[in-house]
Amino acid sequence: MKKFKLACIVVFIISCNANKPILDSNSREDFTIAFGSCNKASLPNLLWDDVLSSDPDVWIWGGDIIYADTDDMSKLKRMYDEQDAVEGYKNLKSKVGIIGSWDDHDYGLNDGGVEFKAKKESQQEFLDFMDVPANSPRRNQEGIYTTHDYVLEEGAIKVLVLDTRYFRTPLTPDTETEKRIKPNAYGEGTILGETQWNWLETQLKNSNAEFNVIVSSIQVLSNEHGFECWGNFPHEVDRLKNLVSSSGAKGVMILSGDRHISEFSRTEVEGTSYPLIDFTSSGLTHAYIDFKGEKNPFRVGEVVKTESFGLVDFDLKNKSVRMRMVGDAGKLLGSLQQTY
Repeated sequence: MKKFKLACIVVFIISCNANKPILDSNSREDFTIAFGSCNKASLPNLLWDDVLSSDPDVWIWGGDIIYADTDDMSKLKRMYDEQDAVEGYKNLKSKVGIIGSWDDHDYGLNDGGVEFKAKKESQQEFLDFMDVPANSPRRNQEGIYTTHDYVLEEGAIKVLVLDTRYFRTPLTPDTETEKRIKPNAYGEGTILGETQWNWLETQLKNSNAEFNVIVSSIQVLSNEHGFECWGNFPHEVDRLKNLVSSSGAKGVMILSGDRHISEFSRTEVEGTSYPLIDFTSSGLTHAYIDFKGEKNPFRVGEVVKTESFGLVDFDLKNKSVRMRMVGDAGKLLGSLQQTY
């Protein structure tokens, strides 16, 4: 495996009309994550061949794998089966490990949370789709959160998959502006619930991995668009930042989805030697092509509003990461590099 040193915090966005290969033939990182969200089997699934061509070590679903919005488990299963039957995805699944999380549309209730009455049944359908064994502890726990450890000769990468649905308490509608949702009063409500928070704290504090990748179906840093995000629970954002700092975990980063746009967000966290980056990749089959802009005080570079998936390449020797937004035919839409 050839490794290469990446520059610290270099950002460049390339025109959507660029036709540039996503990998050159002379480089291969230690470990590559491919991920994405917002997908419909009924729409053209154009990106699976590009995902496979990027030679990932794992594919991570970031949520909204299907658009079921139902408490009818037969419908939910049928839609998961339709996605499993998509030729490109089937080919990827035969060659690459699949992990990931759900979001509201595959959970079963638009913008849904703790109140969804069919969440236990929906969890089992999701775990079936993810090929989780029948005797797995995840079959009996509340919520789909889990951890995956990838140990290489040069070091380890820990992926922490969060469940931002099962325990999430009600949102606050915004009746004063054109936005859909406004932040709760500080300290009111939760995204993860105490059991999952305790699990996450234990995982980060005991992690010896060089990189700790948190998968959140909704954005963590971008907080002013008026849709679902961690910013609707500002105390939960602060709690996560404090945990990243106090845990001493190395190389913590966030992968998110949901928004039908792709972007990089970054902030400094007191007590850490590296910035916290939230890489949003969305959507796989349908994107917010009419996007006209929104404020994100943490944004780095430009928003990508075409169908895309994300790639995260790890160079363990140099403690470096390259993050890329990739479109159809391998078009490179945006890139961010960070040394930890």
